[in-house]
Amino acid sequence: MVKYFLGHSVLRSSWDQVFAAFWQRYPNPYSKHVLTEDIVHREVTPDQKLLSRRLLTKTNRMPRWAERLFPANVAHSVYILEDSIVDPQNQTMTTFTWNINHARLMVVEERCVYCVNSDNSGWTEIRREAWVSSSLFGVSRAVQEFGLARFKSNVTKTMKGFEYILAKLQGEAPSKTLVETAKEAKEKAKETALAATEKAKDLANKAATKQQQQQQQFV
Repeated sequence: MVKYFLGHSVLRSSWDQVFAAFWQRYPNPYSKHVLTEDIVHREVTPDQKLLSRRLLTKTNRMPRWAERLFPANVAHSVYILEDSIVDPQNQTMTTFTWNINHARLMVVEERCVYCVNSDNSGWTEIRREAWVSSSLFGVSRAVQEFGLARFKSNVTKTMKGFEYILAKLQGEAPSKTLVETAKEAKEKAKETALAATEKAKDLANKAATKQQQQQQQFV
């Protein structure tokens, strides 16, 4: 039994812009789990298609119940191969990714097709498919459910990271991350509280001075 995922996303940037951003996605605030990326192979075919293979290293913490099934010294890093085919003439890019370690626990295979959006030629459409499988006897279903849920979460981070890099490449101010927004709100709250405290002290000093003046008048 294999868990299957199908999703469609739209980036409000041209295919050329998305193609350029694809190779510059890392690092970004949403990809802290991506440790390294290396180009293993690259070539241009006689029909002018660009073929690439990259090796990515990502951190991928296992759930606690899964950690009990593996020795403590098992690496938590996941090695992922990514093959891509870029067809600039037809403005399509197809990527295939799959993990090459921890395959006994779980294998996640993904296929993405980037093409010009049919409704707006200035936008890019992404058709994403994924297959999650496990060969662990007795717990394969639980592993697949966990893998699918994590994959969906990572897709959200991937799209936010893409939008962040696209904004930087286009000279726009990237949207702030939740952490940055929370930090700014915290700093603003501190400034407001400090200003309120200083104002309260000033009012208290003025009130005390006025009271002293009134007392002196009755002396």
